[in-house]
Amino acid sequence: MILTADIGNTNITLGFFDNDCNTPFCISRMATHRHRTADQYAIELKSIFELEKIGTDFEGAIISSVVPELTRIFKAAIEKVAGCKVIIVAAGVKNGLKIATDNPKEVGADLVAGAVGALAQYELPCLVMDLGTATKISLIDENGVFAGCTIAPGIGISLDALSMRTSQLPTIELSAPKHAYGTNTIECIRAGTVLGNAAMLDGMASRIEKELGKPIKTLVATGGLAKEVVACCEKEIIYNKDLILQGLLIIYKKNR
Repeated sequence: MILTADIGNTNITLGFFDNDCNTPFCISRMATHRHRTADQYAIELKSIFELEKIGTDFEGAIISSVVPELTRIFKAAIEKVAGCKVIIVAAGVKNGLKIATDNPKEVGADLVAGAVGALAQYELPCLVMDLGTATKISLIDENGVFAGCTIAPGIGISLDALSMRTSQLPTIELSAPKHAYGTNTIECIRAGTVLGNAAMLDGMASRIEKELGKPIKTLVATGGLAKEVVACCEKEIIYNKDLILQGLLIIYKKNR
């Protein structure tokens, strides 16, 4: 059994894989708390294992993290509970991905894992759309090279800012609207947020394709907020909730 962990700014996503399977048999999430200790995370991990009836027979584990202050803490928590070696996605870890940005070390571990997962499964060129705390669109060109990405404020951040900085607009539950314009406040916000982000994905894909000068063969989306938005896009976008975890599994196998 292999444990994969993607530490994001809002959530930590855990994926549990059997050694001969590329699809996680269990996915669990916990909130990202920057001030927790390794012991506190170990207790939460142990509770998840017990809740999901998962033993501790782990071959190994791998972490991608965009929260540097938690990376070593969470590694220690996994080692304490699972008793296995933990790989951290960073410079020097084999991933099979060529990165053609100005400073490859700046590319987040989550972007690397998502790109590796897409490279193994989809026709190129490919756009990987990760809708989490930030909305990120990565370009993998026809040669399998990570050519660059775009980063925008995520849907959750936008909704939080809207409710915090206005006097009369409420916090809402995110769901797809029935129309492109609303007749009440909640539907208005849903239309602007969900359809606005869907239009952004469609528009950015078209702009990137135009600059690339050749058709984008695959659009794939992942992340906690992707499902609702992708369903409202005009372009054909594959929704793969496991993409980053699958990429982590591939990286783990290259380094074990």
